Amino acid sequence: METNAGNEMIAIPSGRVTLSDRRTQRSWPVELAAYQLAVFPITQARYAQVTGERPSTAQGDQLPVEGVSWLDAVRFCNALSEHEGLAPAYRHHGDVERIQWDASADGYRLPTEAEWEHACRAGTTGARYGQLDEIAWHRGNSNERIHEVGGKQPNAWGLYDMLGNVWEWCWDIYDAEVYGTYRVLRGGGWFDERWSCRASVRRRSMPTFQIDDLGFRVARSIVR
Repeated sequence: METNAGNEMIAIPSGRVTLSDRRTQRSWPVELAAYQLAVFPITQARYAQVTGERPSTAQGDQLPVEGVSWLDAVRFCNALSEHEGLAPAYRHHGDVERIQWDASADGYRLPTEAEWEHACRAGTTGARYGQLDEIAWHRGNSNERIHEVGGKQPNAWGLYDMLGNVWEWCWDIYDAEVYGTYRVLRGGGWFDERWSCRASVRRRSMPTFQIDDLGFRVARSIVR
């Protein structure tokens, strides 16, 4: 698929998703209101257009931006909101522990991990929303490199690259008692084995972490 992926957003319906954590053997249900989510991960072209920066290791306008931290993603969301005349979703007070999400804002933000999984599943209940090689770039088919967004089949709601290619930052803290401010990663990446590219897999890292298979996509609340 050839695409000039910009900031296309689609409406995600309200619903209920059950999150689970393999490490702790816990599961918990989350009720979700309707929201919007980007069709593609943020591309390098879009990131450069908004920030003037190209932090990625592999270069290409339609490649997902990578090498970006959770803090970089939060700052991008606010910059994009301001660029489009929307209310920024985040209030930044100088350190990661004091970043606040204004739920009443109509600007761009990171999805919560519940929103991410609900959107990834698109009404399915299995490990993946399709056959892995048809929907995702992973270690078995990527030639150990990143690929342009939109190169695999979308899920039933029209979202591309929800699994594979790059991991995606979510808003949530993973486990404050054990890992402090570590944030949630979802989706698996181009260097991951098949097992990691599943709708339920959750990982974590410090909010300043940057690596070449980790990017993000943006969400927006439906503010009434």
